[in-house]
Amino acid sequence: MPLRTGEGFLASILARVAPDLKAPDHSTLSIRAKTLSLSIRVRPLRDEPLHIVADSTGIKIYGEGEWKVRVHGWSKHRTWRKLHIGVDEKTGEILLGEVTGNDKADSEVFGSLLNQLPPRQPIYQVSADGGYDRRACYEALKERGVSRVAIPPQHNAKIWQHGNTRAERLARDENLRRIRAIGRAQWKIEQNYHRRSLAETGMFRLKTIFGDRVSARTFENQRTQLLIRCRALNLMTTLGMPDSCLVA
Repeated sequence: MPLRTGEGFLASILARVAPDLKAPDHSTLSIRAKTLSLSIRVRPLRDEPLHIVADSTGIKIYGEGEWKVRVHGWSKHRTWRKLHIGVDEKTGEILLGEVTGNDKADSEVFGSLLNQLPPRQPIYQVSADGGYDRRACYEALKERGVSRVAIPPQHNAKIWQHGNTRAERLARDENLRRIRAIGRAQWKIEQNYHRRSLAETGMFRLKTIFGDRVSARTFENQRTQLLIRCRALNLMTTLGMPDSCLVA
């Protein structure tokens, strides 16, 4: 909710259940949102190794209506934020979340995103799209001891490290060699890569429920607003998720 709407909503509840309490005004909420520390996870992490699927999406901050765009075109001031998330493939919960400007590439945020997990939390697989096919991402995965990496190299990708070298084999090069041997489509099946779509499903749920734009004006408040949405979505997820089945 916008801050003024949230203030009125809370005041209406307190008037019925606790008349002696007063709802904080919208200015207080705005000031405290700048430094609010919160965790988007609502349940403890599972003891078993995780399969993390990562992705990012754009969130509007100066949204323009379709009529204005049609008549006057895009404004040069129009911009957006990027929400980066990491989803637990088994439960659908958003375990990792970060907000940046639109000038940050996915690969630049990937390392700090993984560091939101405890150092001893095992990860057996990370799945992400080709935008994460960067050395920085593979180095971050190696530091975390991830044994299985499902990031498809680009179609014109080259081997980074010669196969005859004594150095440790690179996960990215092994993926590329396997793709050349069996084909990209078969490799995706073999790596269970299609589970990466769960990150896109999480983004879709987030935008459907909460909208595709934020109302806050400063970056700090926009970040807080988006992370609160992630936490709220996780609370909904803990109530139950639908079971899908194939119908002939």
